[in-house]
Amino acid sequence: MTTPFAPVPTGDGSSTFFSEEFGEWFHSRAGAVAEAEQTYVQVTRLTDLAQGPAVALLDVCYGLGYNSAAALAAIWRINPQCRVTLRALEIDAEVPRAAIAQHLMAPWPDAVQQMLGPLAKTHHHQTPRLDAQLLVGDARQRLPELHGWQADAVFLDPFSPTRCPQLWTVDFLRGLATCLKPTGRLATYSCAAAVRAALIELGLNIGSTVAAGRQWPGTVASHTETDLPTLSPREYAHLNTRAAVIYCDPMLTATAEEIKAERAQRQQQSPLMATGQWRRQWL
Repeated sequence: MTTPFAPVPTGDGSSTFFSEEFGEWFHSRAGAVAEAEQTYVQVTRLTDLAQGPAVALLDVCYGLGYNSAAALAAIWRINPQCRVTLRALEIDAEVPRAAIAQHLMAPWPDAVQQMLGPLAKTHHHQTPRLDAQLLVGDARQRLPELHGWQADAVFLDPFSPTRCPQLWTVDFLRGLATCLKPTGRLATYSCAAAVRAALIELGLNIGSTVAAGRQWPGTVASHTETDLPTLSPREYAHLNTRAAVIYCDPMLTATAEEIKAERAQRQQQSPLMATGQWRRQWL
């Protein structure tokens, strides 16, 4: 009998899983730990936030738990007394359990492993330094449970928009925006024009980041920050193409196929430049 989630080494020596359902790896093959640390922890400036007494994190698509593990390690390396509130969304409880069972948390300190192990098993864990909850199920339905709570940092890490558009719609991102503190940052590996356009439509400022191990940049967003890393002229131009037609899911119940079909119809009717034309201009 084969293991549903078998670890595969990545470029930095850490391991990741492959999702048969989505047909994608959970992390960059160039380095899973590097991606967690560079694309999420560094971009959201957690080492600066750790100098205060408390930090609140929202980890969207918790997966193996790497982004949360990297965040906790970075925060407590700076301030061992910093109290962290962690809320994480994950559709498949077996993924973090498999990561723990196969000892994939080894790159992080024992203290972090000892806290995220129980979280994977019981979906909650509380100590003087950590208040953590793993909300299992469709993130679109679980996110409203966090109404009124806000995070200093949001890690947005679903599978790609073409494979999992449900978690990249302007309607779902609106919920994430309400969970982001005015001075907080949302970080994601994606630079998809549809995602960036949705963030802009929600009133967020966006910037371009270096996404570890990926050919294309990532994205950072904030309600109030205006000094974010700038987009290149090529990236700005991308936002004026049909690739920037946003994904929509007003009732937060549509299937991936329904969301993509509805968007494709709006793209056909859009007066924006064809994406192929933009691509040829920037070869």
